[in-house]
Amino acid sequence: MQPVDRIVVRVSFLRMDQAPAEPAPGLPVGCQVVRAETCTVPFYRYLYNTVGADYVWWLRRTMADEELGRLLADPLISIHVLYRHGEPAGFFELDARYWPDINLGYFGLLPWAVGTGVGAAFLRQAVDTVWRQGAGGMTVNTCTADHPRALPTYFRAGFRVVRQVRETWDVPQSLGLRIPEHLRA
Repeated sequence: MQPVDRIVVRVSFLRMDQAPAEPAPGLPVGCQVVRAETCTVPFYRYLYNTVGADYVWWLRRTMADEELGRLLADPLISIHVLYRHGEPAGFFELDARYWPDINLGYFGLLPWAVGTGVGAAFLRQAVDTVWRQGAGGMTVNTCTADHPRALPTYFRAGFRVVRQVRETWDVPQSLGLRIPEHLRA
């Protein structure tokens, strides 16, 4: 059995039942969101690992390439990349396998883009993409390992808490993730 870091998080499950009524904020100049029509495993791993490095995103790191490739090839899962001046700045993943709800499986910015003021407009791009597809609802979850502004940002976007649970994760030390002290069990 491999060594693990045991961490404890509070997971908030969120939901939005209708599209926001207010107009969407525009993305900053030089930004655009592009759907990755065919997202390769290496590119996905780059996005996932870079965005999630500071937030203990570990589950997809443990997936075999073949399994992750099958997931990325599923037509009900889509990857959308934020580019700023031609450089990847973030991504979101939508999962429509639970139609008529669509889950925002992952959402985040690369470290260099955090704090640049693009997060709320980028999240709204995800929200608007879901409602343009005719979804019946949108779900997402976040936890205390995520950026401290994640939950307030979801609230401002129009999500509400459905439930909260305490989870204990055994994160393999072989992943080399930095575990914040406040999360350690």
